[in-house]
Amino acid sequence: MDVLVTGGTGFIGTHLCRELDDRGHEVTALSRHPEEAALPESVETVVGDVTAYDSIQSAVEGQDAVVNLVALSPLFKPKGGDDRHFEVHLGGTENVVEAAEEAGVDYLLQLSALGADPDGPTAYIRSKGRAEEVVRNSELAYTIVRPSVVFGEGGEFVSFTKQLTTPYVTGLPGGGKTRFQPIWVGDLVGLLADAIEDDEHWGETYEFGGPDVLTLGDVTRLVYRSEGKSVRILPVPMPLAGIGMRLADPLPFIPFGGDQYRSLKFDNTVSTNDVSAFGVDESELTTLSAYLE
Repeated sequence: MDVLVTGGTGFIGTHLCRELDDRGHEVTALSRHPEEAALPESVETVVGDVTAYDSIQSAVEGQDAVVNLVALSPLFKPKGGDDRHFEVHLGGTENVVEAAEEAGVDYLLQLSALGADPDGPTAYIRSKGRAEEVVRNSELAYTIVRPSVVFGEGGEFVSFTKQLTTPYVTGLPGGGKTRFQPIWVGDLVGLLADAIEDDEHWGETYEFGGPDVLTLGDVTRLVYRSEGKSVRILPVPMPLAGIGMRLADPLPFIPFGGDQYRSLKFDNTVSTNDVSAFGVDESELTTLSAYLE
């Protein structure tokens, strides 16, 4: 199968391109800077930006499937403000869908996010929700995947935790009670590749999470324990944390802002873990603790 992966040189994209290549597919990774890719020689790379339709049109032609992975991080505020989420997630998806329809592509795999909702509480969640609507209203066969936070080599979940905290004594909004269900990138890309290969998953929306539900406080303790350090967590009242993070919005050297504060007010966990639809049991998945150790 000929598969184009947009965002193919990013964190998840690099791992997915390797997985698809190992399975014998003809893989092309599209990226704004493909020369930075750490990919097998058998994976073709091409320059393209999903927010610029003309730059991706030719890359989509001749593909059997397109995987749309391009995304901004929900953990850090984007350069250009919250509108950038809509430019990349919504506008980028519109361009990918249009190009795929014009080229006669059979199938699109859309990587979304847990809680994606056109009316959601953050720009990231709203833009992801509106992008899902574009995919569902298209002429393409599709699968939409909503993972919890993804960890692994090249990921930013651990580095985000360390930027937000300090070892030994640290403050966390609400005492770090926001819950996550982290999934290892190696487990995730196997599920994504299965979705591409098996048309019984087409037309479905899946939520994926790892084997453990962890609070931000739990994650903080695990991260520092893996470095041989302890940490005592002091609760920062959510209203006070919100004021501080909103005041930080205009400051480019501070990576957190109002949207990141709002994201800490709701959990990032699945209602039903759809890994079971792929014959996988949660207990088979890699835990964050095992990865760190």
